[in-house]
Amino acid sequence: MKETPLSNCERRFLLRAIEEKKRLDGRQTYDYRNIRISFGTDYGCCIVELGKTRVLGQVSCELVSPKLNRATEGILFFNLELSQMAAPAFEPGRQSDLLVKLNRLLERCLRNSKCIDTESLCVVAGEKVWQIRVDLHLLNHDGNIIDAASIAAIVALCHFRRPDVSVQGEEVTLYTPEERDPVPLSIHHMPICISFAFFQQGTYLLVDPNEREERVMDGLLVIAMNKHREICTIQSSGGIMLLKDQVLRCSKIAGVKVAEITELIQKALENDQKVRKEGGKFGFAESIANQRITAFKMEKASVDTSNIEEKAEEIIAEAEPPPEVVSKPVLWTPGTAQIGDGIENSWGGLEDSEKEEEEGGIDEAVILDDTKMDTGGVSDTGNQGAPIVLSDSEEEEMIILEPDKTPKKIRAQTTSAKEKAPSRSQVKRRRKKRTAN
Repeated sequence: MKETPLSNCERRFLLRAIEEKKRLDGRQTYDYRNIRISFGTDYGCCIVELGKTRVLGQVSCELVSPKLNRATEGILFFNLELSQMAAPAFEPGRQSDLLVKLNRLLERCLRNSKCIDTESLCVVAGEKVWQIRVDLHLLNHDGNIIDAASIAAIVALCHFRRPDVSVQGEEVTLYTPEERDPVPLSIHHMPICISFAFFQQGTYLLVDPNEREERVMDGLLVIAMNKHREICTIQSSGGIMLLKDQVLRCSKIAGVKVAEITELIQKALENDQKVRKEGGKFGFAESIANQRITAFKMEKASVDTSNIEEKAEEIIAEAEPPPEVVSKPVLWTPGTAQIGDGIENSWGGLEDSEKEEEEGGIDEAVILDDTKMDTGGVSDTGNQGAPIVLSDSEEEEMIILEPDKTPKKIRAQTTSAKEKAPSRSQVKRRRKKRTAN
């Protein structure tokens, strides 16, 4: 397991918060995180959430040959898997020291404490016994894996049902759940692990450490206990020296926490059994909280449509009456309108501008006639060899054909838009001259 080490600043911040009896998630020193238990559709399948740490437990069974030294006892097998899905620091394909330590602690807590009657798992002495396998998968890692794993294992074992069997001579008959009801396991007690983290050589103590608190702790004490205050196993790691009073203090705290967790487990099992008997919906999908964005469905709310007309009249009566003054459209010119107070519309001056454009078009037509007359004079002068002055305005080419002469190209000077147009009096004089001639 390769964890990213904390920086010195983060380490000092966490240690200072612990000295001030403050935790990152707002808990007190001896507070336990919230526990949530949900069951699957099959017996022996459950998910335990300890804060953000999630563990999936699955129990399976099969008929095998017993061990030679214990011919009348069944076999219990525990397997905990740490995958990269739970945390990127976990290495796939190999057993780390943490995984070996956790598996050994689970076996001492559940198998060596004789919480399950293994003799009841014997079918035929020396030939057939039940092998119970408990697989635990860590789905998300946020600290205190051993507590969540121990709760998931004992809950899955209590929820599990094995198939019923019958023995007639040497013949063993295995019945399906439809033929006979499955048989629950015989469980004597429920051992649960409680973890205690020590800081600064045992000066400060925290219950149920999270992932960041585990990185800065100096030592860890795990006590496995049942609700009868019987210690099933105890383990200390980290190399710190603990006093007798500290261990006794932790055992008293563990007794209180184990009693609370055991009561929670029993209530969860009773609720699941009640739902299954009544034929209600059960499973992981039903345990997802509704009214959330991540939920699969939303609960349908019933709508009361009776007396809807009376309710509508009451709402209209209670509403404020509409204002008496209503804005009217203002007609500035025919064909245009303006609602409200705004900028004065300038569309009304369209007719005047159109009239000016028409008058300007007439003047331009007269000017073009005069320019044509002028170009004729220029062409005559061009035949006499006089120079032609070209303007900067747009130019057009004209070809004059004369008998017994080659055609010549002459550039006629046209009026530029930039030049000043002649006045009306000048145009009238030119017209009079033409009529006189």
